[in-house]
Amino acid sequence: MDIKPFAVEEWMNKYETGAKYNIAETCVNSISINELFDMTGENKEEFLESFCARRLTYGAIEGNHRFKEGVCKLYHTIKPENIVTTHGASGANHHIFYSLVSPRDRVISIMPAYQQLYSIPESYGADLKIMHLKPENNYLPDLDELENLAVKGTKLICINNPNNPTGALMNKELLIDIIDIAKNADAYLMCDEVYRHLTQNDGWCNSVADLYDKGISISSMSKVFSMAGVRLGWIATHDMDVIKSCLSHRDYNLISCGMFDEALSAVALKHSDIILKRNKGIVRENLCILDKWINSEKHFSYVKPEAGTTALVYYDFDMPSYDFCEQLYHKTGAFVTPGDCFEQPYSMRIGYACDRQELVKGLEAISQFAEKIF
Repeated sequence: MDIKPFAVEEWMNKYETGAKYNIAETCVNSISINELFDMTGENKEEFLESFCARRLTYGAIEGNHRFKEGVCKLYHTIKPENIVTTHGASGANHHIFYSLVSPRDRVISIMPAYQQLYSIPESYGADLKIMHLKPENNYLPDLDELENLAVKGTKLICINNPNNPTGALMNKELLIDIIDIAKNADAYLMCDEVYRHLTQNDGWCNSVADLYDKGISISSMSKVFSMAGVRLGWIATHDMDVIKSCLSHRDYNLISCGMFDEALSAVALKHSDIILKRNKGIVRENLCILDKWINSEKHFSYVKPEAGTTALVYYDFDMPSYDFCEQLYHKTGAFVTPGDCFEQPYSMRIGYACDRQELVKGLEAISQFAEKIF
């Protein structure tokens, strides 16, 4: 199987650990195990004593029930039997394509987005169609374009909400319009929702799994819950044929998730309101910092994000984004992601959900770099 190099992950792997100011990170400022128990008020010693007495078997093959109950709190209609646990959201995305897509199936995906959403189905021989999101439409899907692409028999429509890298957010009305198009084509609607709930305004952030019987929600503990290290994600859907197919394919490449990962995540999700309050506070405060910086800079511009942790920032210099970001990194230690990782030239993705001071220092470094070089 041939597949294109995963541009954004290769970039992160190459430079992330040596960054002085990591404002490429997309998770909300990560928490430690100590912080998790301090925040939730759960008894860490009791938890560890109980867990350490357990034999390290495969555990619950189809997922720790307390963890799955915690996931259900994030939806209106999902029950434990509607959830398949995976190794992160990246594992969940891959698992859907692996379980549902065959050569020549019509798959529609968006760009810019996380590269998995188009490169994996393409590698499986799907009839891949790309719907380009445009800044003049606030990076939201063009419904006429989608309707033209979604011919009868389309297997899967893939979207990302909130969007990575732009921070665009589809509201319920737009999701319903997309669902109507999916229904007319009898297509599954898969939505990578790893940034769901990280909104700039209060209110419920809708999931396609609650709105459409063939809707498939993908999420994880990484971004919203600041626990990327547990490598735990999930697929949520009411379509039991999808659940059955995923569980069957899961036996070949996953078997089960880690017992400790699920146990820790169950603690976090039991107190999801506490962690969400913390993390919404971080993204809202930090976006204000980023927005103030953008408005003070003559060379940089963006469509202000409505949700998530990332922004796609354009610059007016005549320099390819890989060159810009590499020089920035080596001269200042500030680490951002080239827009060309998302096929968006003359731009960079900034992750603004990191530590507040790291964001401030990183943005200052970009300003100083731009002054000296240009």
